[in-house]
Amino acid sequence: MRHLLDTRTLSRDDALRILDVAEDMRDTQSREIRKLPTLRGKTIVNLFFEDSTRTRISFEAAAKRLSADVINFSAKGSSVSKGESLQDTAQTLQAMGADAVVIRHGASGAPHTLASSGWITAGVVNAGDGTHEHPTQALLDAFTIRKRRFGDDSRGRDLSGIRVTIVGDVLHSRVARSNVWLLRTLGAEVTLVAPPTLIPQDVTGWPVRIEYDLDAAIAAEPDAIMMLRIQLERMNAAYFPTEREYSRRWGLDAARLAALPDGSIVMHPGPMNRGLEISADAADSPRSTVLEQVANGVSVRMAALYLLLAGERALRQAQGPDAEEEEAP
Repeated sequence: MRHLLDTRTLSRDDALRILDVAEDMRDTQSREIRKLPTLRGKTIVNLFFEDSTRTRISFEAAAKRLSADVINFSAKGSSVSKGESLQDTAQTLQAMGADAVVIRHGASGAPHTLASSGWITAGVVNAGDGTHEHPTQALLDAFTIRKRRFGDDSRGRDLSGIRVTIVGDVLHSRVARSNVWLLRTLGAEVTLVAPPTLIPQDVTGWPVRIEYDLDAAIAAEPDAIMMLRIQLERMNAAYFPTEREYSRRWGLDAARLAALPDGSIVMHPGPMNRGLEISADAADSPRSTVLEQVANGVSVRMAALYLLLAGERALRQAQGPDAEEEEAP
């Protein structure tokens, strides 16, 4: 795996490979010594042009548990505030010997530009770009659904037949987009629920069902319901009358939580707006996987970094010297 930029082009085999390696990484985290020497001597740069708590810390924890050296870069307080371009920033990192770059950027497509421009030779992981995609979040969500559904027997399994309902600000959500493509690739049935103003204009090419009534969507008995944060910072217009009205019609309150079928789980990518898209009853219920998602995020990101920096080499070694001779020029 050279880069991890999106889930739309991620194959089923590659997705399952990442999820299965994440299972192995998760198992190592229950040991007394959780650190692995796998990426010793490698340098990973967390290049964040937008604010982040879970994603940045999760990638940092993942890299350090694989024994990599980590450089954290934040646009605030850097030369970006003086007008430095993405190209100049990337080439600076290249000169410093970065082996992988984890990038979060406000512009959709920035990670793809970084990966394909020739500015750097390092592998690139998309940690969220604009309203485009957030592939590792979708992978950890799929990992969480699979783990809750199949437990210790989850390796090698896809999500065929599992019904997932995604509710909220789909229009501005890169998490929703990545989940739509990945969950469908893994065989899940996806339903989007939102006010008409928060559904993208043209979703005819999306492999989803659109629903505007949350109660009707819950009556369809989803196996997982994922609540999305209302991204007020990306809104420049009134997309719904009031926050109270939104919460009443599209929020997951105690009554809707009770209406979910047995075994159905409640997900949220965080950060949560309690009392808006999700109530405290739902967020803190035994059905909630919010903290599991955070923990699983470290395992999934360990897997992604491992496959990016060590996976191909390990695969060639496992195949023996003949495979290495074929790789030689």
